[in-house]
Amino acid sequence: MDPRLFLLISLCFLVQSSHGKESSLKLTTGVSSAALDPTRVTQISWSPRAFLYRGFLTDEECDHFIDLAKDKLEKSMVADNDSGKSIESEVRTSSGMFLKKAQDAIVAGVEEKIAAWTFLPVENGEAMQILHYEHGQKYEPHFDFFHDKANLELGGHRIATVLMYLSDVAKGGETVFPNSEISFKQKKGNDLSDCAKQGYSVKPRKGDALLFFSLHPDATTDNASLHGSCPVIEGEKWSATKWIHVRSFEAAPTRSKSDCADEDPNCTAWALKGECEKNPLYMVGSEDNAGYCRKSCKVCSS
Repeated sequence: MDPRLFLLISLCFLVQSSHGKESSLKLTTGVSSAALDPTRVTQISWSPRAFLYRGFLTDEECDHFIDLAKDKLEKSMVADNDSGKSIESEVRTSSGMFLKKAQDAIVAGVEEKIAAWTFLPVENGEAMQILHYEHGQKYEPHFDFFHDKANLELGGHRIATVLMYLSDVAKGGETVFPNSEISFKQKKGNDLSDCAKQGYSVKPRKGDALLFFSLHPDATTDNASLHGSCPVIEGEKWSATKWIHVRSFEAAPTRSKSDCADEDPNCTAWALKGECEKNPLYMVGSEDNAGYCRKSCKVCSS
């Protein structure tokens, strides 16, 4: 499905959620059964588009994630803007590790809840990352969408991020949006750190989940989605992050450039709208892999 359609569907659902209607979505599959309650969702901002779900995770789910991660933590890395490779940086001083997708029934169940809440497919998500911040550790403001071509090859841009808080934090550790249009509306009391006062901020609370979009509904990048994790002042911070892409993040079989075909029924319409030039990696392809719409982009012969 066109990723822009997914954006519009999820936006409509979240608008309805923010109106406080009493309803719930029952999700039942082979691995879990979970109830989503839109009345617990608060719309924080439209620029960036951000929503807070109170009590998204149970205490048991939070504790389970920490137990899975605490003996496997390594220094967190960042993506290099030019090469796309993971490198060490003082911009990010936490430690973390990645779970496997559907690693166990609890992990799979939470992944399903995320897909149901966001209206974005499970296969579009990366493996969940568990992060641990000790005193003074932080992640300076950054974007979750990519600046390099390498990371766009699989899954395209990150369309949305779901940040789940696995613990309370005595002081500090807030998630801050420095470019938020409503920063001035938030009361800057003593309960917020100095870092958190530099934008609109969300205090970590065990079980809560923050959803924000890195792309506009037209699939262009949103500079208002700049965000960071403020230094922990007292206590420690545990969180789990799920990054979701515009396409499947599961590796697809390499397609041959000798095949002149379209892999998506929307290719013709996308080509007429100029997507061959705007999104060449997906539409046309790269040196290593053929694109999904080579025929409509007229880069091959039938």
